[in-house]
Amino acid sequence: MTLRLCCPLAAGIFILLVPGLSEGGKLLVVPMIGSHWLSLREVAHELAKRGHEVVVVKPEVSWNTDDKQGHAYTVKTYPVSTKLEDLDNTFKVYLEAHLKSMPFPKYALVLFNFFTRLIEAFYGQCKELFNSTETLQYLNQSNFDAVITDPFFMCGATVANYLSLPFVFFMRGLPCNLHFDAAQCSSPLSYVPRTLSFNSDHMTFFQRVENTLISFLERFYCNVLYQDAIQFSSKILQRDVTLLDLLNSASISIMRFDFVFEYPRPVMPNMVFVGGMNCAEKKPLPKSRVKTHQCSRDKSVEIRRGCQGACSLLNIEHFNDSAKV
Repeated sequence: MTLRLCCPLAAGIFILLVPGLSEGGKLLVVPMIGSHWLSLREVAHELAKRGHEVVVVKPEVSWNTDDKQGHAYTVKTYPVSTKLEDLDNTFKVYLEAHLKSMPFPKYALVLFNFFTRLIEAFYGQCKELFNSTETLQYLNQSNFDAVITDPFFMCGATVANYLSLPFVFFMRGLPCNLHFDAAQCSSPLSYVPRTLSFNSDHMTFFQRVENTLISFLERFYCNVLYQDAIQFSSKILQRDVTLLDLLNSASISIMRFDFVFEYPRPVMPNMVFVGGMNCAEKKPLPKSRVKTHQCSRDKSVEIRRGCQGACSLLNIEHFNDSAKV
């Protein structure tokens, strides 16, 4: 996207977010389960409060997407055959794999196996969305203006491509560097370590070779990981698609992490870094656990900025050489 196209797009988003400057749009939200939904829920609620008609479509049985408090958006559910216990057990097995300390090759293989099972379980609910004639009829007749989604399980990207609607990504990131590759960002392998390498941005020659090999393996890794989603999307869209085909048409990618905590790399104008984590709800720490966070004077500017970002995430009011919760 060129700068000429980006400026009007940014202006349009600003107008949409300021109440009273435009008529409300009709937005479809396809959420991602778990902690990802906690942040997207706040966005959906705020957009609805500002006059937009927001519809959240989700399965009747879902993992951690229930709304315990009132909300301003509309919820549209569709029937699924999955039981909540099955989703819980799938995620528990996946979580246990992360808590084990293993060397790189074994760690990657174990995560791959469990991650594949996780995606198959949750993307299966996406298939049932397209099997619901009533839900598809509703989506086709509702004349939505855009789709907002977290693309981690690819369901939202599949729905947006199926409806031929512009879509916005609201995400923390994707495996295999896909969130940068889809936006056509360069990631110099000599300076940007791949996730499973556990290297820093200061690598030896052999670490850079390892980094390059991992980047080649990732292409195979994610194609197999999302194989089910690719095949089903190709069937639904009636054309052969790849992972990048599903992702690279996003109008804007709202990145839910802070640039301070990432390795420097070129990014595209339609990628917006908003900071924050997966959980939007904040609760005060118990007095027994309140600690003083200090940032040493002799650290570099980058480290100080990182501390400041962390302090802001912890809702710390002041940041000088020391900050208190």
